[in-house]
Amino acid sequence: MSNLRERMLAKTAGVRPAAQHEARVDGNDAPRTAPGMAAALVTAQLRIGELERSGAPSELPLADIVPNPWQPRKVFNEGKLAELAESIREAGLIQPIVVRRAASGYQIVAGERRWRAHKMVGKETIKVVIADISDEEMASLALIENVVRDDLSDYEISRSIRDTEKEFPNRKRMAEALGIQRSDLYRYLAFGNLPDFILADLDVKPRLLGRDAAEDVVAALRDRDGRGNEIAKELWQQVVHGDLEQTKLAKAIKHAIENDGKTSAVSDRNIEKIFAGKSHAGSITKDASGFTVKIKPGMLSDEKEEQIRTMITQLFSSHD
Repeated sequence: MSNLRERMLAKTAGVRPAAQHEARVDGNDAPRTAPGMAAALVTAQLRIGELERSGAPSELPLADIVPNPWQPRKVFNEGKLAELAESIREAGLIQPIVVRRAASGYQIVAGERRWRAHKMVGKETIKVVIADISDEEMASLALIENVVRDDLSDYEISRSIRDTEKEFPNRKRMAEALGIQRSDLYRYLAFGNLPDFILADLDVKPRLLGRDAAEDVVAALRDRDGRGNEIAKELWQQVVHGDLEQTKLAKAIKHAIENDGKTSAVSDRNIEKIFAGKSHAGSITKDASGFTVKIKPGMLSDEKEEQIRTMITQLFSSHD
């Protein structure tokens, strides 16, 4: 699966954080940096830092504040939130969040995790800076800030892009604002053309499908009748249960459609699930392409992994 955050950070390894920049992002004062995603990242960092310093902090009731309507992240890491909440409980909030006035109350521009952490520790107010910011800029910053500070899945990025698209005059301008090629933008937008049954599962587990695989599935189902969706639904369940790699889903769908709905290339596999107590730990698959053992991350200790490696080595070293 592609990782937009890693690509952005790799291109900005030597860039100073927003707090270390004093220049405004206008005219010729903007720092020189790499093009594309790196430029978008630096611009966003500078702008957020500028907003955080744009006024004197004040206190607002948590109940008067609502999340950014363009917030791309729908599932927050509870462990990280708990750590942040404990830090706020012990030391207070170091950096105010940024909000803007809305028709009713205030909307978060930057700092939703801090706002959620305050709610977790039972605080009634939070330190804020009130900024004046447009819908288009707020939507862009929401996406870029989250990609940088906490890795989003391709599906979450896609959902935010689709929610944000109406704020831009065209897709060319949107791609430029995000620092990505239009071809990359279209890959993210492909999620919107997936069948509803896939989108429903991605809402719960957004990392089941990457942007390249999503684009391939959309292409495989293009101009197909309802039977194509039925085949895709059957094969998609194998992806959900870990029995089919998401990168192979489109090829499996295309093969089944071309063979009158027969999914023998996939469904005739001999698949045996592995359990650790009641937990699904992995699977053993035997088919025409080979014999595959898949173990889910975190299910093996270092000692057990070494035992498996030793056993496999002994099996093949004993061959005459």
